[in-house]
Amino acid sequence: MALIDRHNNDGNGQEMSFWDHLDVLRGVLLRTLAVVVSVAVVLFAVMPRLFDAVILAPCRGDFVLYRAFARVTEWMPFLPQFTTDGFHVELINIQLASQFFIHISTSFWLALVISFPVALYLLWTFVAPALYEHEKRGVRVAFLLGNVMFFIGVAVGYYVVFPVTLRFLADYHVSAMVPNQISLDSYIDTFLMLLFVMGLVFELPLVAWLLGNLGVLKREFFGTYRRHAIVGLLLLAAFITPTGDPFTLMIVFLPIYALWELSAMIVPHAASAQ
Repeated sequence: MALIDRHNNDGNGQEMSFWDHLDVLRGVLLRTLAVVVSVAVVLFAVMPRLFDAVILAPCRGDFVLYRAFARVTEWMPFLPQFTTDGFHVELINIQLASQFFIHISTSFWLALVISFPVALYLLWTFVAPALYEHEKRGVRVAFLLGNVMFFIGVAVGYYVVFPVTLRFLADYHVSAMVPNQISLDSYIDTFLMLLFVMGLVFELPLVAWLLGNLGVLKREFFGTYRRHAIVGLLLLAAFITPTGDPFTLMIVFLPIYALWELSAMIVPHAASAQ
């Protein structure tokens, strides 16, 4: 209600009712949907190229992360040697309409990712009139940080977490008599899920900053529970990449732990949070 009370005019000095606010919000949502649909149409047209060059790139042994791992282990012979030779994941389609629906759904979900900054900006145009000037400065920083961290998380998901997960699971066999035949549906579901999960995980500093400014979270919390966090984040990294290789485990763990430390740096101390 405080938001509505302060979001009290339409730019012409006229009082806005509750239903006027709903109309404004509906307009914001419709414009956001229009942007997402427009981007999805463009992506639909170029999706076959995106599949070959981007989405299916981790299926090939020459993917950038695999080549980087191979160079690192070549320089450090005490690590398990990583090779890119012979690695290739063949995907199969087992349902008649799957490829068509995956073409549509992948276009939509990638459009949602690309349109994320526009959606936040349109949301800002709705919220901004209800904020005081000092509040606007803080929210601008939060929106900018949220955008940057989300896309960094998506990039980490694409270049690190998903390829490591794919490499391990594609080569894992419970028995030599059971070959892996990976369906397109399973691949795309895992691909999109990990990208979105990592994008959301990288919003941790923003959430911590907001909770800190609300007085719910204090910097002392991070110092008290740092050792617990290290154990918990190691378990999370092991869950995301279920591999016994400590090198790949640390590749996933270190960015997530860096988020924890970044959150600790931007949350105020107990005295300043009062």
